[in-house]
Amino acid sequence: MTDAGTTRSVTTRSATTQPVPHHSIAIIGGGLGGLTLARVLHVGGIEAVVFDLEASATVRTQGGMLDIHEDSGQAALRAAGLYDEFRTLIRPGGEAMRLVDPQGTVRLAEEDDGTGGRPEVDRGQLRDLLLDSLPADTVRWGKRATGARALDHGRHEVAFADGTTITTDLLVGADGAWSRVRPLVSDALPTYTGISFVETDLHEAATRHPAAAALIGTGFFICLGDHKGFLAHSEADGSVHVYTALRTAETLLDSIDFADTEAAKKEILTHFDGWHEDLRALIADADEPPVPRRIHALPVGHRWDRRAGVTLLGDAAHLMSPFAGEGANLAMFDGAELGRAIAAHPGATESALTAYEQELFPRSEASAVESAGSLELMFGDNALDGLLDQFAAS
Repeated sequence: MTDAGTTRSVTTRSATTQPVPHHSIAIIGGGLGGLTLARVLHVGGIEAVVFDLEASATVRTQGGMLDIHEDSGQAALRAAGLYDEFRTLIRPGGEAMRLVDPQGTVRLAEEDDGTGGRPEVDRGQLRDLLLDSLPADTVRWGKRATGARALDHGRHEVAFADGTTITTDLLVGADGAWSRVRPLVSDALPTYTGISFVETDLHEAATRHPAAAALIGTGFFICLGDHKGFLAHSEADGSVHVYTALRTAETLLDSIDFADTEAAKKEILTHFDGWHEDLRALIADADEPPVPRRIHALPVGHRWDRRAGVTLLGDAAHLMSPFAGEGANLAMFDGAELGRAIAAHPGATESALTAYEQELFPRSEASAVESAGSLELMFGDNALDGLLDQFAAS
């Protein structure tokens, strides 16, 4: 396999007669998983090219806090040679946790004493760490993949929304829930889990929203009851990020006019009549319009037959609900394991992909089972008591 950093042109059967750029390894998707793969390959002296749909690295914020697990996300960062730099990003107090009932009573509070195995970091800072560790031309921005097709000898062609195409010897789909690469290996599609989120933010919480800041604390906050609740984080920038969660029909969010911020807030609040006013304020006092988000998942145990020259990682391979906290960690670990497999099988790509997938499938199935179980626990009957019992037993 030639270095992906050395781009050559080949002629394919595409509509254009212009030469098409060819890359040894093409990674579709510049999220944490795709970037971790590119970094581990780079450490091993194997260059790859990452194609991402965003216009640039700074076009949007990258979400909130992530707890990075010792046996997955942290292991991936060690493989990437970035563990020490990662430690500098850890937010003190981020592993604190509170469980609260709908009346606002704190039922469980755990402080962050610095000894936990799941430190919290800002997703955007973690992504920047990975980006900054790669050669400047590794990521090609503004490349939204619209489809991919198999060519001969295990090669593939990828088409982008800007009308360009590339070919590659090894195609890796790291392009998330609605992957354009996945159809090459699997007919599976994500389905609605029964949970819908509405996201809100309270900025400068300590000064502008002191009641919310005091309620949430320094880390992760959970309030559950009657098949719904609030999941919140205290963020590195001083804001509070809130996920209002409802177990409801897939069509509920369509019935809310999110273009009218105040009307949307009022409609969401009707689901929390009788809940403590400090909890309701997490919606009512939000500083930005609420953002609707349905939670989808691939079938538990999703897998595919080996197809030459292509594989998947992260949500493209095993999208699951976020209630086990495994998504980003698994994506990074997938990327690290795939990178190490490729490095361990020089000139034998199919052997590398076989070895990677043999470990990927049972690993992701175990996490998907855990995630689905946590969803049922958190949004089932007597959710708060069940969660308290789980913590007491751990």
